[in-house]
Amino acid sequence: MPELPDRDPLPRWLAPVPRAVEDLGLRLVWVVVAINLVGTAFGFWFYAFETGQLLDTPLVMWPWVPDSPLATLFAAAAFASWARGNPREWLTALAFFGNIILGLWTPYTILVFWDVYLAGPSPALYAFMFFSHLAMVVQALVLHRISEFPPWAVGVAVLWYGFDFIVDFLVPIVGDPHHTVLPVPRDTDVGLGATALDVTAAGTFAFTLLAAYLALTIRSKKLEARLD
Repeated sequence: MPELPDRDPLPRWLAPVPRAVEDLGLRLVWVVVAINLVGTAFGFWFYAFETGQLLDTPLVMWPWVPDSPLATLFAAAAFASWARGNPREWLTALAFFGNIILGLWTPYTILVFWDVYLAGPSPALYAFMFFSHLAMVVQALVLHRISEFPPWAVGVAVLWYGFDFIVDFLVPIVGDPHHTVLPVPRDTDVGLGATALDVTAAGTFAFTLLAAYLALTIRSKKLEARLD
């Protein structure tokens, strides 16, 4: 494993995870990789057998269905690449975007439809998913230690997750919209003239913008600190 990278003096709101926690995660990087791989396996099981969505989707669109498992797979690959001394900026950007977007979108969706999930057969499962996805956000906020977030790499992530947003909510291309199955019909009125699909799409759009803003701001603040 390479030596721990220096911690740039970023503002606390950009790097809220304490340095000691960041250092511990990087020292135990292979444990972090393993946890992400276990989460990826669970996620694929969930999409294939718990909801059945993956098996009901045409094969060509499979890469854009299991969003959270792909995000944890990106994280595992990004941390593993760094640990092997060959970090890949595009992979780290994909991991950052995926873990911010899906790490926030799932708890957000559970909160929006909390009464439906609570009344369902698996409230404990969704409580686990709520907190495990928030942990994805925490690990995303450690990735600044192993990445410079160059604009071209951020562009790769914007293209991937921008296309993902389009096929999930706007133009599915093949079959139905490919967003994660919702606990209510898409056209359910949830207030303020918005449907269930509108609200979940709005969350995805907002969290994608947030990920892009954070990545580019981290890049800018790193450069500012080095110039100073």
